[in-house]
Amino acid sequence: MKMWMALLVVLVAPLSWGANEMFAENRYVGGQPSAADLQRLAASGVRHVINLRPAAEQAGYDESAAVTAEGMQYHNLPVAGAADISFANAQALDALLADIGDEPVLLHCASGNRVGALMALRAAMQGQDDESAIAEGRRWGMTRLEPVVRQRLQEQDCLIAMKSPC
Repeated sequence: MKMWMALLVVLVAPLSWGANEMFAENRYVGGQPSAADLQRLAASGVRHVINLRPAAEQAGYDESAAVTAEGMQYHNLPVAGAADISFANAQALDALLADIGDEPVLLHCASGNRVGALMALRAAMQGQDDESAIAEGRRWGMTRLEPVVRQRLQEQDCLIAMKSPC
């Protein structure tokens, strides 16, 4: 299994979409892949693509059709921006990842920022303290959405503590 994973990393590494890295076993994150990148991902063993981009900002080709044509499964969880960085969407992403199980998956948005933001909220849902959750989000690609995630974490902390106003 470890040799297969090493081969997968070698095959995935040269893709054109930048920050393509493995963040957990069989979990990759990056920006928008091209149709050619999807071919290489499929050839390297990736079985699923989770796209966090909404229809309004799709990449100029039918990603769903391209993913399916390569024998992978396409999942879309539209996260349009800061307003969609929510515990509900983090829970939806967690459910998708649970359904996928250990199969290799690419999670992407335009840059990885939204992926990281939802992964930070997911980490908090799984019991990590706020700073650990923020660190997890950064590890997955969160950048400009960090203030939004911090706000969501504070709102959640206030709800739990039943503080009003917070």
